[in-house]
Amino acid sequence: MGDWGFLSSLLDKVQSHSTVIGKIWMSVLFLFRIMVLGAGAESVWGDEQSGFLCNTQQPGCENVCYDWTFPISHIRFWVLQIIFVSTPTLVYLGHAMHVIHKENKLREAIASPGGSRVMKLPKYTDDKGKVKIKGNLLGSYLTQLVVKIIIESAFIVGQYYLYGFIMVPMFPCSKEPCPFTVECYMSRPTEKTIFIIFMLVVACVSLFLNVIEVLYLMVTRVRCGRRPRTHKITSAENPASLSGPRWPTSEEALKQNKMNMELENSQSIGGSLDGAKEEKRLLSDH
Repeated sequence: MGDWGFLSSLLDKVQSHSTVIGKIWMSVLFLFRIMVLGAGAESVWGDEQSGFLCNTQQPGCENVCYDWTFPISHIRFWVLQIIFVSTPTLVYLGHAMHVIHKENKLREAIASPGGSRVMKLPKYTDDKGKVKIKGNLLGSYLTQLVVKIIIESAFIVGQYYLYGFIMVPMFPCSKEPCPFTVECYMSRPTEKTIFIIFMLVVACVSLFLNVIEVLYLMVTRVRCGRRPRTHKITSAENPASLSGPRWPTSEEALKQNKMNMELENSQSIGGSLDGAKEEKRLLSDH
């Protein structure tokens, strides 16, 4: 089986750069595929070839019939499936790490002396380094999901055409150097059938989660596109709103001008009356 530690450590880094559904997919991959395959593979399939017996003594007949019945071992087939399905996720991880590295350098440039001259701001990460899946990063994430859907579907169909989904106990074989059509028997076919069905169900769950995640991202993207914008277009009919005092409308301006004119008239009349009274007082004093 080999050591899954390196692949697991890489995939574990994707957890912080994925959606909630992506985290569930990763848990399914670890718990129900890698761990179960690593823990139960040797015990269930360890005697796959040694327990394959044919009713003949012809040298080489059993080996030829086994190779014809199983072009690739179930275990190696599932290992290849996990590796191929995980590869698009690792490619996305490389893109995300590249984006994080670039934006960390951009933050360092902003924080350095003269950083005010930097016109570009970080777009895909926040101050804590958390990735925001949008823009080119969203396109990369959707691409790896679509590729995983295609690969997962191809492996499910390939497994059906290679072996089917049930381990039959007896296989007739007439390949050379067998002298006649011989009957070959597989050990523990029921236990292996249960294992095959389990791995098939996990693959279908993984495929379903990938499809749901694609739909989730598309719906989220559409909702963000339909969200009303907070800013308004500045024009003659719709002037820009300012955070300071509100500019009066045309009707309010007319009312204010009218009140100012009346106030000025009243002040001018009052001033002329006061002037006449002052002049009359001066004449009476003389």
